[in-house]
Amino acid sequence: MRIIIAGAGEVGSHLAKMLSHENHDIVLVDPDENKLKILGSNLDLMTLEGSATSLELLSNAGAGRCDLFIAVTQTEEINITASILAKRLGAKKTIARIDNQEYLAKENRDFFVGLGIDSMIYPEKMASKEVSSMLRQTGFTDLVDFSGGKLSLIAVRIDADSPIINKTLSDISQDIYKLDYRAVAISRDSKTIIPKGSDTFKAGDAIYVISNQAGIKSLMKNAGKESVDISNVMILGGSRIGKLTAKDLGKGYNIKLIEINREKAYRLSNLLNNTLVINGDGTNIELLMQEGLKRMDAFIAVTGNSETNILSCLLAKSMGVKRTIAEIENIDYISLAEKMGVDAVINKKIITASRIFRHTMAGEVSVIKCLTGSDAEVLEFVVQPNAKVTKGRINEIDFPKDAIIGGIIRDKVSFIANGDTEIQPMDHVVVFALPKALTEIGKYFS
Repeated sequence: MRIIIAGAGEVGSHLAKMLSHENHDIVLVDPDENKLKILGSNLDLMTLEGSATSLELLSNAGAGRCDLFIAVTQTEEINITASILAKRLGAKKTIARIDNQEYLAKENRDFFVGLGIDSMIYPEKMASKEVSSMLRQTGFTDLVDFSGGKLSLIAVRIDADSPIINKTLSDISQDIYKLDYRAVAISRDSKTIIPKGSDTFKAGDAIYVISNQAGIKSLMKNAGKESVDISNVMILGGSRIGKLTAKDLGKGYNIKLIEINREKAYRLSNLLNNTLVINGDGTNIELLMQEGLKRMDAFIAVTGNSETNILSCLLAKSMGVKRTIAEIENIDYISLAEKMGVDAVINKKIITASRIFRHTMAGEVSVIKCLTGSDAEVLEFVVQPNAKVTKGRINEIDFPKDAIIGGIIRDKVSFIANGDTEIQPMDHVVVFALPKALTEIGKYFS
């Protein structure tokens, strides 16, 4: 595909890194010459310095013949204008990053489609949804649902008292045909392993598991996790994510939000009817204690500072808070935060990249998620008639070694895959894959 990315900020640069490994023809546009030099020297792409709202620059970038135009600058107005212009020049599909939730209402989406914007991405809204999902599924560090929750990919860290420590995959899969879940990857020492029968589980491993609803309870037990009830939640930071999360959770939980900026705190107190907003410095331990940190069941840190979010979550954990979630925008900090004891991590650019990345995949991919604690992706394929994957049992079709089929949804019924499973046309198949296998696995389902 020919892809133009407008904006070399966090989201744009992360997307460029992901897509440059997929043999796409990429042009990156940004007014910052230094950013373009760094990315241009490290990635296989073309760079153009200037404004994405310049018709001349868009023409030079090839907007008239591009398959996908992605506007992810920090300014909503530039993204909207650039997408409209690119569409008018001939871009086949346009995506714009926005900061206004009302644009996502159906009647407004149709209006923007009429202008030439095919899809709109609101990173903070997607991040707040992920926070809410993680809070409702305690014990997991990541969760991705497929086909309405009939199958889920769950990431869970193995505790020291887990009964599967020092056991191999074969040991815990003796009765493999009756298992309601399947381990598809192990993340250890910043490396992702597609496990074989002889691989051993160790304390501190993050394991990625495909499970149906029936398997979640036994999975929690084997990982040494306990399900906890969440009632009292403290949110640190009145950012867009903090505000949207409080709005989403306010009706089901007791929410207390701490915001350092007095004016912002006042606005939030008027906006959030079911949330108690406190104006104060969330890095002040005495303030957190006064506001009942020890009585909280969950602590969510979503300030604009990754270090503050990590340290405040560790403080909350030391005070007995059952569930901690931190927003971390520096990808290098993610595995460190998880090793230090932060229960779950969210990253806006990875979440946003997942949503946009799907537009570059073939039509048979219905879901794709880039995982926060791993360099891998999990995908849901819809099997096409006469596809290669239907030509025999899974252990007979020479499936790429850097990918693994975890589960299948057929006629609204889900089941876990094993080597003897035969896949049929129109099955929904959940696949876990390392980056180098992505291009290859698509050929099995088309």
